[in-house]
Amino acid sequence: MRVLHVNTERTWRGGEQQVLYLTRGLAARGVEQELLCQQGSVLAARARDAGLPVWERRLHGEVDVPSMRAMAARLRAGRFDVIHMHTSHAHTLGVVAARFAGRRRRGDRPATLVSRRVDFSIHKRRLLDFSHLKYTWGLDRIVCVSDMIRQVLLRDGLPPELVGVVHSGVDVARLAGAPDRRADYRREFGVPTGAPLVATVGHCADHKGQRFLVAAAPAVLARFPEARILIVGEGELLPDLREQARALGVEGRVLFPGFRTDVPALLRALDLFVFPSHLEGLGTSVLDALAVGLAVVATTAGGIPEMITDGVHGRLVPPRDPVALAAAMIELLEQPERARALGEAGRQRVHAEFTADRMVEKTLAEYERLAGAAVVAG
Repeated sequence: MRVLHVNTERTWRGGEQQVLYLTRGLAARGVEQELLCQQGSVLAARARDAGLPVWERRLHGEVDVPSMRAMAARLRAGRFDVIHMHTSHAHTLGVVAARFAGRRRRGDRPATLVSRRVDFSIHKRRLLDFSHLKYTWGLDRIVCVSDMIRQVLLRDGLPPELVGVVHSGVDVARLAGAPDRRADYRREFGVPTGAPLVATVGHCADHKGQRFLVAAAPAVLARFPEARILIVGEGELLPDLREQARALGVEGRVLFPGFRTDVPALLRALDLFVFPSHLEGLGTSVLDALAVGLAVVATTAGGIPEMITDGVHGRLVPPRDPVALAAAMIELLEQPERARALGEAGRQRVHAEFTADRMVEKTLAEYERLAGAAVVAG
């Protein structure tokens, strides 16, 4: 079994962490693979540090014919069984490259698989929409990170046999082994003794819903005046979020520490994790928080209810509703024992159903089915 992975992102987000988990897990199981990354990307550097074979190339969008031809040559030379595309742009590049690679002998091409991480329709609101063709031509399998995404694709008219589900997973040992730095973080963010520390983690973009958390902050801070609410991450929406906090008079208590490499340790220091997305394929930041036993308030968007049952593993509220979001946050901050019980139930669920190992095994089963080959674990 030989697999070529393709990821076109330059920055580091949840999808790139899943690619790294997957490739490391496959390597441990004896799968031969190579990872094609955007030149100079964070994923390329981290994969190389992990000892994985990396091919870096400057990829210019999804209609990059020179890259398609270079990928086709690599597929032929490496005799890859599967090409796994992990982003939307990688999808087109990889499918065409696989066709080029198999052109010399009719029907002889690697199996093609795309990961789908977003829960919106494939169809575009324009006169000419070739989306259905893109998602059926030359593609053997779409693997969704949640059943919600699969249902969206089925409603869009894709055949059921084309679309499967492999939930994202997290490295529970890595998260559990993070150092206890609670005192350090409380000093860093100026959290007085006894006051709660709350955070969300994610790219600062509209669909992540951080503006609804900022809108909920005045009500939460009226009840807990010395609390600190962290919005961890970078992105195009960050300046607007800072201005919103200033306009609402919560600047200095709603803080923006930017991108952090110490998220596992930071999660262990929190009293509550909040995830206010209104569009979300699954949400691996939620899995990270649950894995360390942290109480979570999230929305019912996308695949989030596949991780959390409201009142059992955390609290769920409607998307785009800062009033409901604030009420749920206050509820759990006022009831720390209940918050701990929900966090423990969430931790048990993640350890049973959403581990990186489980994700790797299910993805490997998809490869085996597509390639028609047995893989012997190394």
